[in-house]
Amino acid sequence: MQVNLLYHTPAPERAVATAARLCYAPIGAAELMETMTDEQVGKVLATIMKSGHGSALEHASYTFAVDGVSRALTHQLVRHRIASFNQQSQRYVTYSGEPEIVLPDTIASNHEALAAFNQAIDTAYATYAKIIEAGIPAEDARYILPNACISKIVITMNIRELLHFFEVRCCNRAQWEIRELARKMLELVEPTAPYIFMDAGAACRRGPCKEGKMTCGEPFEKVIRP
Repeated sequence: MQVNLLYHTPAPERAVATAARLCYAPIGAAELMETMTDEQVGKVLATIMKSGHGSALEHASYTFAVDGVSRALTHQLVRHRIASFNQQSQRYVTYSGEPEIVLPDTIASNHEALAAFNQAIDTAYATYAKIIEAGIPAEDARYILPNACISKIVITMNIRELLHFFEVRCCNRAQWEIRELARKMLELVEPTAPYIFMDAGAACRRGPCKEGKMTCGEPFEKVIRP
């Protein structure tokens, strides 16, 4: 899996603070953006994050390029509807050569399961190649391709949605592949807005687990904001 941060709103914390401060300021946003001191920005952010004034967080966004993930992951990913996605198309991209797949560790470590998995993958791709050779368009031949098939996707989310994404997908209860993606994305965004993303991640970073009886059982250490 390769995850790259392609672009983000410049000075995201200042942009968020400007949007929030505008609600109570007699001057315009452009002037606020230029004149607020770093200390003032910090105070506004503290108010936002503690009060849950989430709408201001929607004014800064991040765009990621993600390669080497499975279709099983992207099927989960696009359920996050307050986001934008562009994915490599199996309709227009024809696969050839050796199969490119994501192999779960649980299967890789089980000899019998791995043999069955590899046989199924080889059969699926061999069938796909025969269908393509028969003149069937890729948009129809793709119906035989497995969820393990490698894909590429571009993701854009605003900060409010990112925080929600990290909460549900960084959790140990999340499926392993999308959890790895979420944690890599979090590592990339943390340096760009350290106060906002200070305690981003699974809910247990901020308080007791929300999973109830389904909890992984790991204790939480609450982050204390300054």
